Amino acid sequence: DSHQNDVELLSLFGSATESIRDIDELNLAPPEELLFRQVISKLHKALKSDRGEFEEDILIGLSTATRMMSRQYDELSEFCYKRLVELSPSNPAYHYGLGLYCKTRGLFEEGLRANETGLKLLDEPRQAYLWNLGICATGAGEGEKALKIWKNIGNKIEMGAFDLPEGRYPSCKVKLAEFPLAERNQNNDHSGLQETIWIERLSPCHGIIRSVLYHNLGVDYGDVILIDGAPITYHKYGDQKIPVFPHLATLLKRQYAFYDFAAIQQEKGQISEISESLEQDSVIYVHTENFRILCNTCWLDPDNNHEQHEEAKKNIVTGRIASPNTISAKELLSQIDKAIGLLANCKIYSPQLVQLAGYEKRAEIERKRYSLIVDN
Repeated sequence: DSHQNDVELLSLFGSATESIRDIDELNLAPPEELLFRQVISKLHKALKSDRGEFEEDILIGLSTATRMMSRQYDELSEFCYKRLVELSPSNPAYHYGLGLYCKTRGLFEEGLRANETGLKLLDEPRQAYLWNLGICATGAGEGEKALKIWKNIGNKIEMGAFDLPEGRYPSCKVKLAEFPLAERNQNNDHSGLQETIWIERLSPCHGIIRSVLYHNLGVDYGDVILIDGAPITYHKYGDQKIPVFPHLATLLKRQYAFYDFAAIQQEKGQISEISESLEQDSVIYVHTENFRILCNTCWLDPDNNHEQHEEAKKNIVTGRIASPNTISAKELLSQIDKAIGLLANCKIYSPQLVQLAGYEKRAEIERKRYSLIVDN
């Protein structure tokens, strides 16, 4: 409080808020610390008073501090970034700042334009500008522009599925959010449920979800999502370190069908391996073998070996079946029945799938057996 009238110092405080918040954890709720709101309040008050000589300094601090507050101050934050561009249109950093703000708010077309302008003003291209431009181009559905950017950075990539660039990249993990920052508003400004899943990475910033979710997050297996460029952490699997990226936005919901199941197997992985016999991207996903709840410390620790979280063999397993809407329930059930019939003493019960396939009597039997497993 002793420095509340020192505009230059307050502006520095505003800029420093980026250093005391984990900006890689993109989908966090607004910070509860009173400091953030106090700094914003004082800077906003200073901006409205007659301080022409300090306006740029105030705007720099205020734009950063408001951006750190998730969606609580979007109107003010956007004003600050646009005002900086207006005051100094030849400063590439101001266009970059506006582009960064737009990217995290899902304003991909506007972010694309801001980053393009910022890049043109640079003497030499910078990686951060190129990456944000590529992400915004992908989010805006500008596949050809995104392709050009990724190629310029050195990626071996061509146009592919969904009219977006597609290359060969190692699978990675994503911390999915029920409400990613880009899809929230001031009144609903929290991540909701979160789940860390695997994706088939198609480009530096987008991919297809390859885990069948345990919770209902509004996205699921087969959907196409946009990810940010900076990993939150790394998950260790033996000698491998897998990057875990934040969920930026959902690009395409592909409307797969999902069916709960319970099963009996004799060896670990037997039920999961049935997926290899299924057609059209269908999968049997065993949550008993794949879903774990970790404390935040373990989740963030890049040296924690996630292979150690594997549990002993379980003969009774549960999970969900996923299939595209191009395959009927009857055909899917036929494929599963054929595959399970080759496994001695293995059974799978999915009453919803059986009922949709048109077998009412069998569905009633499976419903009872499913309940016996799940309820015990």
